[in-house]
This record gives sequence, C-alpha cells and structure tokens, in this order.
Amino acid sequence: MNKCPDNISNPEIVSLYDDYTQGKTGRREFLRSLSRVAGGTAAAVSLLPFLEKAYGMPQMVDEDDDRLETRYVDYKGESGDVRAYLARPKGEANLPAVIVIHENRGLQPHIEDVARRVALEGFLALATDALSPLGGTPKGDESEGRALMQKLDSETAVDNNVAAVRYLNTHPQTTGKVGCMGFCWGGGMANQMAVNCPSLSAAVPFYGRQPDPEDVPRIKAAMLCHYAENDERINAGIAEFEEAMKKASIEYQVHMYPDCGHAFFNDTGSRYNEEAAKLAFDRTIAFFRDKLKT
Repeated sequence: MNKCPDNISNPEIVSLYDDYTQGKTGRREFLRSLSRVAGGTAAAVSLLPFLEKAYGMPQMVDEDDDRLETRYVDYKGESGDVRAYLARPKGEANLPAVIVIHENRGLQPHIEDVARRVALEGFLALATDALSPLGGTPKGDESEGRALMQKLDSETAVDNNVAAVRYLNTHPQTTGKVGCMGFCWGGGMANQMAVNCPSLSAAVPFYGRQPDPEDVPRIKAAMLCHYAENDERINAGIAEFEEAMKKASIEYQVHMYPDCGHAFFNDTGSRYNEEAAKLAFDRTIAFFRDKLKT
C-alpha cells in the first residue's frame, strides 16, 4: 500500500466515513460527498483503503489469546441454524452466559473482540450472527453487511436471538443463567429480547432503540441502559421508556455519558470515547456479576 494520504485525519472526511459505516448514509451518497472533499472521484476511491485501515479493526484481546477457548458454533433458531462466535475462559467450570449482539453491519471482528473481553471476565460469551438466515455476515466488507441488514426480517431476528437464550439455558458449559448486551441495532435487539424472553436474567442495551411502552411490562430481566449525550434520535425515547419501567416495577439503571455520540463504545470508529467506553464496560461487567453470578 502506498503512503497514507495527509488528509486521512481531515475531520470532515472522518465524519463522512463514520456516518457511512454507521448506516446513516448509503455508499453512493458517501462516495459523492467524499469525492467533493477529497478532490475528485479517483482521490475518493484511493482514500477508501486507508480509511478502512485507519478506522478498521483493532483488537483489545487477540483472537489467539491462550487464556481463552474460542470457536464458531451453530444453534437451532426459529429460521434454521444460526451461526455464532463462542468465547470462554479455559477450564472446566460452568459459567453464566452473555449474548453479545452486533451493530447494523452484522457479526464483525469488533464484536467478536467484545465477546473475548467479556469471556476474560469469567463468562461464556456468545456473539450471534443475525444475518445467518441470509447466508451470514459477508467477510471483509461492512457495507455489504449493512445492506443485508436492511433486508433482515425483524421478527425473525428477535426469534433467533431468543433461541440463543434457550440454547444457553441448557448448554453443558453454562450455569443456565443468561444475560445479553447489544450495540446500536443490537441495543434495540437487547431491549426486544428483554420483552420477548422471560428467562433472560439481565439486559444491557448500548444506545438502543427502546421498545413500545405497552410492551415494557413483559420485561422480567434487570436492565442496565447506556446512552450517549449527543444522540438525539435514540435519546428521544428515554423518558417514556424509563417511565414505563418505573410503572412496571422493573429493576433498571440508566447511564448518560456526557460529550459522547452514538457508537462511543466502538473502538473501530471515529466516535470512540475511551474513557466512557471503559466506564460503561466496567459497569456492565459489575452488573452481570451481580445478576448472573448470585
């Protein structure tokens, strides 16, 4: 690869790429805007590999970390076999389980990395691939994953993730207790799992779309909700959600992270906030230890 262009850190270019990877703009609109800022179509196309590398896929826990056992598994979902990435600490002990639910681009390496982080904290982590009914998450092209996500049937996605809870309730390496955490699209899915799965013990949505207020009383899980201050669309539903949880006597916590935007936890994106992400993760692990290990 040639020398990295000087404009790779241009704030406008970074913002355009971030909106594109978060699904806020389509590929055509992104390339048109990038061409305008970069100085032409050829310049925009040549810049893409550097953007993907610069804001690509760092890993906090190596996929070959010798403290962990990792593998891909299939479990029975409502639509057929669902593929998932399983990570757990080495050893014979049965562990509480945590389902890790991806963003709007499918099961990307970043989410598998999050599963490994959770596993190192003493859990069996299962990162599900919601795109399994459509052939699975495409490798190496997040834009293809995002396009497939738009074709995904939402009820099927909920049913397949609820099936993951049943799979883990009786898994020979778990204690039977199961929680879930999800990000962006996965945050909304975590909320839907709480509504639709009474055996779920704990749910942690990160900046996720809230369920309909009339569905909230069906929640049996304890809730830990993370939100970003600068996330107007998602935050518009917080007050109504919180009021519904209060009325239904649901155990919940809501944390707002100042000066953060949507996707602040994702260390592969330009909106990553290291301090907020660490605090949210520490709170999440403490919550899971309290709700799943006692």
